[in-house]
Amino acid sequence: MYPSHWEADVVMSDGATAHLRPIRPDDADRLVSFYSRVSDESKYNRFFAPYPTLSARDVKHFTEVDHRDRVAFILLDGDDMIGVGRYERLDGDDAEVAFLVEDAHQGRGVGSVLLEHLAQAARENGIGRFVADVLPSNTRMKKVFADAGYTVGNTFGDGVVHVEFEIRPTEHSLDVMAAREHRAESLSIKRLLTPSSVAVIGASRQREKIGQALVRNLIDGGFTGPVYAVNPGARAIAGVPAYPSVRDIPGPVDLAVVAVPAEAVEDVVLECAAIGVKGLVVVSSGFAETGPDGRERQYSLVRVARARGMRVVGPNCLGVINTDPPVSLNASLSGTVPRPGRIAFFCQSGALGTAILGEVARRGLGLSTFVSAGNRADVSGNDLLQYWEDDPGTDVVLLYLESLGNPRKFSRVARRVAGAKPIVAVRSGRSTQGVPLGHTVRRSGAPIEALDEMLRRSGVIQVDTLAEMFDVAQTLAYQPLPRGRRVKIVGNSDSIALLASDAAAGAGLDVVGESHDLGPAASASDYEQAVTAILADPEVDSVIAVFVPTLESSRDEDVAGTLAAVAASSDKPLVTTFLGSGGIPEALRRLDDRGIPVRGSIPSYPSPEEAARALAHVTDYALWRAADRGQVPVLAGCDSAAARSVARAVLDEHPDGAELAQPQLRELLVSYGMSVLPTLPTATVDEAITAGKQLGWNVVLKATAQRLRHRPDLADVWRNIDNAAEMRDAWDTMTRQLADPAEAGFVVQPMAPPGVPVTIRAEEDELFGPFVSFGLSGVPTDLLGDRSYRMPPLTDVDAEQMIQGVRAAPLLTGYRGSDPADREAIAELLHRVARLIDDLPEVVAVELNPVLVAPSGLSIVNASARVEPPRLRTDWYVRRLS
Repeated sequence: MYPSHWEADVVMSDGATAHLRPIRPDDADRLVSFYSRVSDESKYNRFFAPYPTLSARDVKHFTEVDHRDRVAFILLDGDDMIGVGRYERLDGDDAEVAFLVEDAHQGRGVGSVLLEHLAQAARENGIGRFVADVLPSNTRMKKVFADAGYTVGNTFGDGVVHVEFEIRPTEHSLDVMAAREHRAESLSIKRLLTPSSVAVIGASRQREKIGQALVRNLIDGGFTGPVYAVNPGARAIAGVPAYPSVRDIPGPVDLAVVAVPAEAVEDVVLECAAIGVKGLVVVSSGFAETGPDGRERQYSLVRVARARGMRVVGPNCLGVINTDPPVSLNASLSGTVPRPGRIAFFCQSGALGTAILGEVARRGLGLSTFVSAGNRADVSGNDLLQYWEDDPGTDVVLLYLESLGNPRKFSRVARRVAGAKPIVAVRSGRSTQGVPLGHTVRRSGAPIEALDEMLRRSGVIQVDTLAEMFDVAQTLAYQPLPRGRRVKIVGNSDSIALLASDAAAGAGLDVVGESHDLGPAASASDYEQAVTAILADPEVDSVIAVFVPTLESSRDEDVAGTLAAVAASSDKPLVTTFLGSGGIPEALRRLDDRGIPVRGSIPSYPSPEEAARALAHVTDYALWRAADRGQVPVLAGCDSAAARSVARAVLDEHPDGAELAQPQLRELLVSYGMSVLPTLPTATVDEAITAGKQLGWNVVLKATAQRLRHRPDLADVWRNIDNAAEMRDAWDTMTRQLADPAEAGFVVQPMAPPGVPVTIRAEEDELFGPFVSFGLSGVPTDLLGDRSYRMPPLTDVDAEQMIQGVRAAPLLTGYRGSDPADREAIAELLHRVARLIDDLPEVVAVELNPVLVAPSGLSIVNASARVEPPRLRTDWYVRRLS
């Protein structure tokens, strides 16, 4: 069957988009047309001989493939094929791979994209190695293989270079893919935010219409390039020349802002593609937020735009703003333009975006760029993170997230970005997991704690409100990061300083000594001496300064100037509650030659609680950034091929999925270096006695029926059975107290060494992909939700933090004199389970419960696993847009 899950929209190395899919028989004419545009030199490099045309037999052979042993992908620019890559299986798990790219599109990364997707398809089909023969003169193709990130072996013979390499993803190959993805997606956003010219399509002569507001905002915002209006019935709008269609515009257009009825948007997109427009901002509504018809219209909009090389912001969005003076772009519906600054902001709701811009202005903050993505049909927060990572004008990133379309990719990208630039996020729907109308995301069954943990692990500063987001941002943007949690309080009000101390301690900061009370009559000189000495103290990492109003306004200004001067020469953060004001008060600002606040400006908060909370968030981030995030360990004894054969054997028998029977489960776990205690099912007492003898006695009899396990009112396990008489006693008692043997599902197992019972689970979530959880076994853990979560791959630090991260962790470290449990054994088991669920998308659930952890080693007492047809993960080993 045609593998539709292999289809993908991709971003090329020049920032333009294209569509990749498996070849089909109906591509015959498209292939012939493509081949006619390829140069003789490129044809010679492909076939090693003059090959001017394709015969009918060639066309049939190249377009009719089985998608297993013979696979081919084509890359489309609009309706035109611009590249093709294919593999054909050889003996065993080898396949020969070959590519052909239209000359006009060489150098855009076509070969690299095709190779990534061919390798992923090959891995799904059980192929482990690619081989190819390349002419020595074909430098482009040799570079594609050399730069792929795999370990490539080259040999020369018979006038060709023979290339071969394993296609198993490695850390290096994944890094190469991520770097290419970053460069391409960053460039695709740069094309949207730094256009040389803008056309407003749907510009209106009526002042109250959004089409005219867009034109006026571009002009009033000082956009440095030409602005064109498109309106069939006007010659000029708001002083800007108007044209009947975008095709009639005399100059090139980089960015089109679309404000026409939803039904007409797709025709506009096609017109924009015809003149080489690079990106679209669609403010029009009437798409997925209106229901099924609008949702299909939105899908079509994105398909058409991406297939023709364009990214889309929106639809149903407020627009984009770039305050960089050489650009000065206000391609939005907001008449409020923030002053230039070092903070970037991404949100989705247009109405919320307007409120955000108003709050930014009220606080005196500055933004570098602002993007309201509306329905987030294409451009998302992940794309903006890729751009802001390298943007020299951005120091801090703010995200208001109403939905996450690809949490796995977000985690990967955010963790890299947060290592250099702080990310502050507010996430709506935390309790309900609801998403706004118009946002299409996969449903998630993962607990909310899993997403919270993912954000923490990625270094994202998660806050609860927009006000708290700006509180944190103003410290991050203008003050240095603290080195630790030690904070000192100084001020002219003992009562407010006491509130600040309590708030700081409650937020997790370590308050150094008593607050430094300067008294209500404190002068600027008093503040200078005290704050200078505190900042110089090596036992202090940050300072909260309190200043309440005085009767002498001149003294207020003197104190402000003094604080600003002292803070400017320090590498430790200073925050204030200065006159109870919020934001960056004029008196505490340090300005550049354009009058823009710069680093060294001091943030102020209306209350000490807000100051302490913001400083605590900043401190947590600083410590995360400075911490060792560990390495993914190398695990011996992991045989993914053997595990996959087990999973596929079950799926061959149960195409819709099934729980693994004990023999299959043991084989699956053994392939990843895990073993479960032998389990012998017993239907009668005689079978139980036989099982006890077979296991050498010292066994347990236990019920496995789900409704009987881990019940506080029932004993589902009888331990230390050493002979037939004891087994009969156990059998009679348990069948009398629990249930009929057939219903109870009795089994006999060897006694495991005593230890602390823990549970390790791994699940494949439709939205998140694989994630792993850890906790102690038992009803209290389930009731209290005392579990830790991570998304694989796990580093050694991740595993240790999972173990330490549960509230019951002291039970593993010698609580009340007990022997400490073997945490290294737990960590290794976490790594193996994480590796299993990450390697095999067919395995959708694994549970080890309980695992008894002794002072040395552990025993897996019970286990279960389920397999289902593999789902398309949101962040696979290939570049693809959601």
